[in-house]
Amino acid sequence: MENRSHALLAGLFTLLLGLAALASVWWFGGQREATRDYVVVTRQNVTGLSPQAQVRYRGIGVGKVQSIQLDPDDVRNILIRIRVGAEVPVTRGTTAKLGYQGVTGIAHVLLEEGGSDATPLSGSDGQAPRIAMQQSLIEELSEVGGATMRQARDLLANANQLLNAENRQRVAQTLSNLEASTGRADASLARLQQLLSPENVRLLNATLARTEQAAGQAGPFFAEARELVARLKSVSEKLDATLGDSPVGGAGALVPRLNELSAELSASSRQFNRVLQRLEDAPQSLIFGNPQPAPGPGEAGFAAPAAPANTRGNQ
Repeated sequence: MENRSHALLAGLFTLLLGLAALASVWWFGGQREATRDYVVVTRQNVTGLSPQAQVRYRGIGVGKVQSIQLDPDDVRNILIRIRVGAEVPVTRGTTAKLGYQGVTGIAHVLLEEGGSDATPLSGSDGQAPRIAMQQSLIEELSEVGGATMRQARDLLANANQLLNAENRQRVAQTLSNLEASTGRADASLARLQQLLSPENVRLLNATLARTEQAAGQAGPFFAEARELVARLKSVSEKLDATLGDSPVGGAGALVPRLNELSAELSASSRQFNRVLQRLEDAPQSLIFGNPQPAPGPGEAGFAAPAAPANTRGNQ
């Protein structure tokens, strides 16, 4: 009887232990949160990303990376399966990026909301919805750095081609010519400075003043010449009128007119002789005007004329 009772107790204990284990499994399994699976598609390198890596939504941890594999339909694509909480608002405007934590280089998937389309993202044919991955900051810097290095290499190659031996010789010759031109320009500036010295500037100003004065003094001479020409023209017109009139009064009426005409011709001839004499005595008066009269006795600058030599000898 005792053996049977011990066996019954052992069986009850085993049964209760199994029920407790099942209850524990059910308890812990029932506390799991609802999740959703998504597939992030990229053609970039995913260095540093591994399964069980974090998935963050705008910096907040919302899930884990489940697997990383190549796309069997297109080996250029990399499929990253992630599992996030069902409450995470993944929409058609959501994009993914690779983020790196500190200096360790551990990568995580960063979900960001673009705001272009707020429609919830859903899959088709029972497959997990797909999210496109954008370039990360490090990849953008790598591409820009690579392009910059290539441009720098091309620039150095062009510079080496430009500065070959022939071009260097031409540049040296150009610099030599430029130096020689600079020397000549310095000499020309020195001559110009010497030409524009205060004394030369003073002389130039005096010459311009004299020229202006001469132009003013030549005005009366040309006015007198114009008056003389006008008088000669008048005399000529009177002569034509006298000769053209019919002899109404005969010779007696013609004689007074001829006398008057002869007097005007004499006056015009004397005036014309004075103009010619002035031109003969002082032709420079056309430019510099009439010469100033010599100072008389008692005026500044007067000098008595010297006595003739034969007068001294007679004394």
